[in-house]
Formats: sequence, structure tokens, C-alpha cells
Amino acid sequence: MALRNTYLQNRFIFIRGDDMIPILKGLGAREDDFEFVQQISDLTGPDPTLEYRSVTYGRYCIDPETRSIQRLETQPYTLTVQEDYKRHDSGIPRMFDETPTDMQGNTVVQALMLFKALVFQGVPVTPRDHLDYSSPAWICTMFNARTHTSKNHGIFGEPALEGVHSDGSDHTMTVFLGSKNMRADSAVTFMHDNEETTGVQVWETNPTLIRARVHHQHFLDTLVFVDHDFKHSVTSVHQMDAAQPASRDMLVVFTRRPKIEGHVSGYADTMELHSTEPFHLPMWLP
Repeated sequence: MALRNTYLQNRFIFIRGDDMIPILKGLGAREDDFEFVQQISDLTGPDPTLEYRSVTYGRYCIDPETRSIQRLETQPYTLTVQEDYKRHDSGIPRMFDETPTDMQGNTVVQALMLFKALVFQGVPVTPRDHLDYSSPAWICTMFNARTHTSKNHGIFGEPALEGVHSDGSDHTMTVFLGSKNMRADSAVTFMHDNEETTGVQVWETNPTLIRARVHHQHFLDTLVFVDHDFKHSVTSVHQMDAAQPASRDMLVVFTRRPKIEGHVSGYADTMELHSTEPFHLPMWLP
């Protein structure tokens, strides 16, 4: 509740991994799953538009009325320039490998979903166009993303190639799962005032418009922020040993109200449950 109060006041929170562990255990995470979740990114598949990233992706419905989180059927993922996302694949529907059962069955992942739901529930946000704020339900889009850098193969990992951007959501959570051969100054997150120009790179930004700087460095370091209150950017992934590839593993969870007809991405959300990989997680007792 103290973290929630900070979130209400500052519109973001950053929690060190050592502090997240007892929270997640209190929300049901089992000891053995902490080790396994650090290997979960081995299951990611090719990104359709970025050669340096592998991804899995799942859609979930957070429903406070039924006090449950359930998996929804897959659907293309699209972000647009109108949502402050300016990249070569803006507006292009993308399909990713689906979240594997081993991932959604991991109690650490489940506890992270519960943690986020408890933090943002009831927090007022600036409405985005063509999202259904009359609905009690939330759409939760969960990405497991591994970013690679290997100069020998001409691969340069950019956690945010799009530069300064927003993610078209109401609440965003990013969780560090691990890295290999990554230089210590890699992948720093900057949060910018919405007046910053969409699409500019970090070195082009106005320092007076930077609102916060956080650095995911340790297992389970977690950032949660109100997506429409800030734009954000992330610096590159660099190799520590230039002869060996580097990788960075993250869990990225976007949460927003359901899209309705007329949304800028060109489609409304399907609310049908997933037929082959069902998932049902109680949120809290009455």
C-alpha cells in the first residue's frame, strides 16, 4: 500500500529486485519458480520486424468484478504514430510466438500480474481515445523480450529503437529477468515530459524535459508507470566482452481499457478466452 500511495503521487514507482522478492512471495510466488523464471526467455521466438530481438506475447483480461485474470485469444499487436510510437513498423499489425504454458504457469509471473493489478486499481488516468473507460475490465498484454547485441554479426540491440515514445497503454510495467555479457551502463530508462518530441533518440532529447532516470540492473528490478503521463526511452545494449554476444531479458506488461471501434490501431479488442492455453488466476478473496 505504501508503493501504491507513491504511485498515486508520483505516477511511477521503481522497486529493487531484493524488495520485490518478499512482495511476490506474499502474493503466492514459490521459491523454485524464482530460478526458473530467469531461464524463461530461452523460449522466446523471432520478432517479425527486429532482427536483434526475440519475443513471446500473450493477452489477458483483468476483471475486478469476477476478481480474476484470464487469458484471451491471440490478436495482432499494433502501435501507431498517433499513439506516440514512431518507428518503421508503426501501424503494422505484428504477430509473435504465443506465451508458453511454462511461462504463464510460473508463480513469479503470476505474482507480478497480481502485484501490478493491486497497484494500479482505482488510480485515475488521462483517458486515451477510443478505449472503453466504462468497462470494468482491463486488457493486459504481456511480452517476454530478449534483446541481443553481437557486433561480429552486425546485430546491435536497441530495447527502444523508436527512441522517445509511449506504448498506447494506461499502465506499463517493466521487469528485469537477467542478462549475459551486458555492459553495466546499458539499457538505462529515461522518462520524459510529454512535451518531448516523439521519435528522437536519447542524445537528442532536452535534458530539462527528463522527469526520471531508472536502471534495471538486478533480477526483478521493476518499474511501473502511468503510460500516458510520460514518454520514455531506453539506451542501447552493449557487450562487455566484444568477442561474445550480449543479451538482456525483460518482462514488459502493458495494461489498458479495451479498445472500441474507431481506435487508431484499426480494430477493437476480442474478449474471447484462449481455446488451447486457458489460464485463470484468482486475484483476491472477497
